[in-house]
Amino acid sequence: MANSDVKAKRLTGTGAASVGRARLRQVQVLTGAGAGRLTLSDGNGGATVLDIDFLASDSHSVNIPDEGILFTSDIHIATATNVTAMTIFYS
Repeated sequence: MANSDVKAKRLTGTGAASVGRARLRQVQVLTGAGAGRLTLSDGNGGATVLDIDFLASDSHSVNIPDEGILFTSDIHIATATNVTAMTIFYS
């Protein structure tokens, strides 16, 4: 199987990433003063596929193993509590 090019997108809030069907490869998160939480779902109202808690006031890098997480609809940021910004890497 041939690998596809990895793309990146910076996001600062909840809602659709507007990338369509994609495989999430990595997410980098910058948290604010309180503990952070990031919840990603497969499209708006779809199944939760990633739910992670983070320490406060730090930057975090989450590598997704193997072929990444497949979002068949779109990567949707359902919850971004105390998340200042995030960058998603997808293909």
